Amino acid sequence: MGLSGRHVIAGIGHTAFGKLPGSDTVSLNVEACRNALSDAGIDKSVVDAVFVKVPTSAHQFMFGQKVAEALGIMPRMGGCWDQGGAANITLLSFAIMAIEAGQCDVALVCYADNPRSGNRAVYARPRGDDAAYGWFSTAAGYAMIHRRHMIEYGTRPEDFAAVAIASRKHGAGNPAAQLRAALDLDKYMASPWVVDPLRKDDCALVSDGGAALVVMSARRARELGVAQAVPVLGFGHGQSSYEVPYRPTLTSTEAARAAATAFQMAGARPEDVDVAQLYDCFTVTVLMTLEDYGFCRKGEAGSFVADGAIEHGGRLPVNTSGGLLSETGMPGLQLIIEGVRQMRGTARLQVPGAKLCVVSNQGGTMHTHGTLLLGN
Repeated sequence: MGLSGRHVIAGIGHTAFGKLPGSDTVSLNVEACRNALSDAGIDKSVVDAVFVKVPTSAHQFMFGQKVAEALGIMPRMGGCWDQGGAANITLLSFAIMAIEAGQCDVALVCYADNPRSGNRAVYARPRGDDAAYGWFSTAAGYAMIHRRHMIEYGTRPEDFAAVAIASRKHGAGNPAAQLRAALDLDKYMASPWVVDPLRKDDCALVSDGGAALVVMSARRARELGVAQAVPVLGFGHGQSSYEVPYRPTLTSTEAARAAATAFQMAGARPEDVDVAQLYDCFTVTVLMTLEDYGFCRKGEAGSFVADGAIEHGGRLPVNTSGGLLSETGMPGLQLIIEGVRQMRGTARLQVPGAKLCVVSNQGGTMHTHGTLLLGN
């Protein structure tokens, strides 16, 4: 637990988000990495590790090496990891542990995908034997979880709407956001069904794009003269081995375990958090993460998010650049980037005086989870 604050995110970078025809997953990774290195103010010659998240829509053999070769880097270590949307925090954690162990010095962590202009079939694939009964697509599993939360706790459509409205409000003025259109309750209620009880506005965007981080020790950042390094105070992980129909509960996840580890490492509590970037692949994910992280008790997330509480200016601003519901559905790494901006004090919707940011990543159908705590 002595890792807190010993390592930093030294640089952040991303591509445009949306529909980017002609851009493949390698070129998007390269562009994002170049931007992150430029942001850190360092040359690629000091990078000796490249950690890449597998592109969800197009798994490729030895993909991490393809990205490193395209960057013109011969890393001491690296490779590609698949944990769904949780892989970004996992790779950041791997990079920190590798640096601490002396296996590398400066690492790039990156992810890119192009399902909007390419192939989005992975999101619509059949789900095991239950496909014979009509269970297809990522949305179907989340619809089951969404419905179960409503049944167990009386969560209302208005509660899910509050999550979508906040993300869309924050994204509406973000020039980098794919969807820049504010949402109100009437528009949310009129949104078409995807899989009952999920409406279209409950669901993340499908996006092309890439994002990247530069990771190093705080000592190395000082040596290299990095101007805006943000310390990593804590991280934690958790995952379920069960497919959705076989889980003992649908309304709790291993996010609780991940958060407990991260908060313990950082020596912090949920009430210390000033701003949150929470994985919002579906609106129910945010509500359950708030509960599992301890911001409110189980079943109380609906009242927690009411009356603009998670909007900028509320008691816990969430997804201040728009999240997966507005900025980009290219999952996970953009949330870390916005957390870095908040800790630097450079976010478009800056939370005044913010000292602690929590970031969540989540993969599969709430199979995997990563928690990250950033300071300044």
